[in-house]
Amino acid sequence: MRAIAAPHVSPFGGIDSYRAAYASLTPADAEKTFVVLGTSHYGHPDRFGLTRKAFVTPFGETSTNLALVDEIARAAGDGVLMEDYCHSIEHSIEFQVVFLQHLFGANVKVLPILCGAFSRGMKSGAQPDDDEAVRRTIGALGEIAAREGDRLLWVLGVDMAHMGRRYGDGFEAAADRGEMEDVARRDRLRIERMEQGDAAGFWEQVRENRDHGNDDLKWCGSSPIYTFLRAIPDIRGSLLHYQQWNIDPQSVVSFAGMSFHT
Repeated sequence: MRAIAAPHVSPFGGIDSYRAAYASLTPADAEKTFVVLGTSHYGHPDRFGLTRKAFVTPFGETSTNLALVDEIARAAGDGVLMEDYCHSIEHSIEFQVVFLQHLFGANVKVLPILCGAFSRGMKSGAQPDDDEAVRRTIGALGEIAAREGDRLLWVLGVDMAHMGRRYGDGFEAAADRGEMEDVARRDRLRIERMEQGDAAGFWEQVRENRDHGNDDLKWCGSSPIYTFLRAIPDIRGSLLHYQQWNIDPQSVVSFAGMSFHT
C-alpha cells in the first residue's frame, strides 16, 4: 500500500471514514515518512506551502523530514512557499498528524505539504500543471516518490462536497436525501477516477458544471488529490467508506476513506 485518503472534517462527523482509512495502516508503516498532502484553506491559491517546523499536539512533538523539505524547495523554486503561519492554523494536515501519532507515537516523521486550490487551472480550462511552477513542484514530488518507494506513505487530508445554506446554495441539504442523492452519485464518479489513477479525468469532472470558475460541488480536496495522482501515475485506489454528514441542520459535507496501491 502506498497511500490513504482520509477526511479533514471534524472527527465527530467523520470518524467512520477516518477509521476506515487509518485501519489500513500496519505497525510496519511506523518507520516510514508520511507525506501529508492537505488542502490549503489560507495559503497561496496556485502554489504549495511547506514548513520546517514541528507539529505539537497533546500526544507530543512530531518532526518534519527536513531533508525532503529542502529537496522540494530547491527543485520547485517559486512553485513552493514557506507558509509556516498557514500550517499553524491549518487543520487539514494537523488532524492527520494526530491520528498518526495515536497509531505510531510522537516520533513519527512527516512531510507536510499544503496544496493551493489551482484556481488558474479551474478558471482557464487548463490542467493545473500547465502552470510551470505547479508542474515543477509535482515533478519534484514524483521524483521523490519514485526514488523513495515504499519508504514513504502518502496521506491525503481531503474532504469532498460542501452543500447547503452554509456554503451559499439555495437549498437546505440533508445527508443522503434529496439533492444529496445526486451529489453522492457525482462524488462516486470522481472517486472512480481516483480509483483508476486518472488525474486528467478527475480534473475534468471537478470542472464539470463549474460556476464562475468554481467547482459547483465545492470539493475541498481536489488539489491534493490531483497532485497525488500526477506524482504517482501508476497508482490505483479502493474506496473503503463514503459518507455524508450534516455539519449543521441545513448543510452537508461529504468525505471518504480510501487506500491506494501500485
